[in-house]
Amino acid sequence: MAKCARCGAKLGFTHVGNYCPSCTAENSNKAAEAMRIESHGDLEANRRIGAILLTTETAPNLKITKRIEIVTAECAFGMNIFKDLFAGVRDIVGGRSKAVQQTLRDARRTALYELKVEADLVGANAVVAVDLDYVELSAAASMVMLVASGTAVVVET
Repeated sequence: MAKCARCGAKLGFTHVGNYCPSCTAENSNKAAEAMRIESHGDLEANRRIGAILLTTETAPNLKITKRIEIVTAECAFGMNIFKDLFAGVRDIVGGRSKAVQQTLRDARRTALYELKVEADLVGANAVVAVDLDYVELSAAASMVMLVASGTAVVVET
């Protein structure tokens, strides 16, 4: 029998999805809170989010007091026709495409900010073992997704 991915509750045979109804509602509340923070510019939340530490590994000087859960943030982005055209020319003649590099840079910043938002929503003040993965969503490479993931933790301050 299937179990809820968050709390482990048994799910019925006809249940669709990975979460029980109460965890689904909790996830919806967290998503609504994230949207509220982003759209209304909650100053206190923005201060907390800005203070969240992101690191690629557990540093010996970080004293982790609580491991909360794995958090992820996704950012799908497309290249417009002109970026695609000029990137194609650069691919043939060589060189770097500033437009594509800027799009990738913006996507990375967005995904890492959203990772901090997710960490704040679960009560973390740091995310360790941050990993960035780029996934091509279309054959023509006009749509790319960046996934940022890590473990939300509480560290001594």
